[in-house]
Amino acid sequence: MTGFLAVKLTPQTGVSEAGGRLGRMHIVSLAGGIGGARFLRGLRATAPDAQITVIGNTGDDITLFGLRVCPDLDTVMYTLGHGIDEEQGWGRAKESHVVKEELAAYGVEPQWFGLGDRDFATHIVRSQMLEAGYPLSQITRALCVRWQPGVRLLPMSDDRCETHVVISDEQGRRAIHFQEWWVRLRASVPAESIALVGVDTARPAPGVLEAIEEADVVILPPSNPVVSIGTILQVPGIRDALLPKTVVGVSPIVGGAPVRGMADACLTAIGVETTAQAVLDLYGADLIDGWLVAPEDEGVALDGVRVVAGPIIMHDVDAAADIARTALDLAQELAR
Repeated sequence: MTGFLAVKLTPQTGVSEAGGRLGRMHIVSLAGGIGGARFLRGLRATAPDAQITVIGNTGDDITLFGLRVCPDLDTVMYTLGHGIDEEQGWGRAKESHVVKEELAAYGVEPQWFGLGDRDFATHIVRSQMLEAGYPLSQITRALCVRWQPGVRLLPMSDDRCETHVVISDEQGRRAIHFQEWWVRLRASVPAESIALVGVDTARPAPGVLEAIEEADVVILPPSNPVVSIGTILQVPGIRDALLPKTVVGVSPIVGGAPVRGMADACLTAIGVETTAQAVLDLYGADLIDGWLVAPEDEGVALDGVRVVAGPIIMHDVDAAADIARTALDLAQELAR
């Protein structure tokens, strides 16, 4: 893999020439999976000359079939690199599943997590590079050379952190990987608690704290506030670095229901109501300066936070760009 890195790793990989010019706005965004990736596509469209650094969640990462899978990093990379399956929002477009079918024929588990043939290639490259001793941040940078996402994509940490969920079922009370709870069980078994294993000794990946320090504004997409944004904020040093910055968030909750996914199950697990107000309270006024909510949630308020009501459903790229523009305009106004 040495040759791959030597050829592929060049300065500012994945950042457009226009976005990297001195004097351009530097935007930092924390992102999870589908919602975060689609918002970032809108942000990139509305601020094409900005330098955008994305700090990606790695708490969902899992080892399957001997390969290291990073679902959120890959969803961002594929979405911004025009390789995503648009209908489902994750995985590769024009995918096949021959390898998955062959593994099932051998009775290899788990069969509940389906990787496509094209997707396998990404995980093989990543796993080979990890085995060779390269950190995840360098590997992500190298993978982005192919996809050219137009942003600088950084994992939240090079250290291994995995989200686990405690449940009680017919097998008793036990902890399982978040992916098993999310994908196999579809969060149908109530989570008694959610924990990010390994975070106590984790450090932000190289470039993360520097990007936050240099950022003009920080935007939080409507990603899962518990297992996406919340996970990133748990990495020691990241939340503290964000506190002095101007941070604007987009609510992932509309009218008491998640915009997408099962964020309500995650919020319930930590004792938080599924409302735009409760998520804002969870993040806190020390972190959030501006908060975008849907019209039906316009009564949301928190001392010290500017709340703006308007459309926040990302029907398409244009809608995502409009939302991103509102968030960016608010952030620039608050940063003055």
